Amino acid sequence: EGLNQLEVMKRDYDYPATDVVFTSGLKRCKQTAAILYPDKTPIEMRGFEECDFGEFEGHTADELERYEEFSQWLSGGEDARPLNGESNSEFATRVCDCFAKTVDGMIKTGTRSAAIITHGGVMMSILAAFGVPELPMTEWLCPSCCGYTIRITPSLWSAARKFEVINEIPAEPLTAEQEEQLWDYYADV
Repeated sequence: EGLNQLEVMKRDYDYPATDVVFTSGLKRCKQTAAILYPDKTPIEMRGFEECDFGEFEGHTADELERYEEFSQWLSGGEDARPLNGESNSEFATRVCDCFAKTVDGMIKTGTRSAAIITHGGVMMSILAAFGVPELPMTEWLCPSCCGYTIRITPSLWSAARKFEVINEIPAEPLTAEQEEQLWDYYADV
């Protein structure tokens, strides 16, 4: 069902072109990358995998209500963790370290564009930690098959470890009139 949804989204909307694709090592991310960027060989990054939910994996919220750890984990404390899983702080540290190393590597190699195909919680963590505007993690929710376009300016990244959040993706294709207005605007800048 998800793959069919993605095929429809790809047909109806524009996803940005990219020089390189990074993915979580999980199957659904690799499948998404293959559909969106069939001409690219994705680079798998374990740091972009979703949280290790330990014994909570595969269970519904109703099934987990009986565990004290579940309500503590939902409260969002840094040390809260699923039974035998990854704590919120361990998850955030892993994800942010992986992202920072990825950006540093892109700047060093002169790579100008990349797509990161990953999980909602990973995107939310990255945007909350590094994004401008600065918003809490819960403000960066996005539906399946969607994400954000960001602009990383090397000087801003070096000075403050921040990037600009430009817009949500996928973007609707521009009409001829909208495209003409953009060209007119940039001609005047």
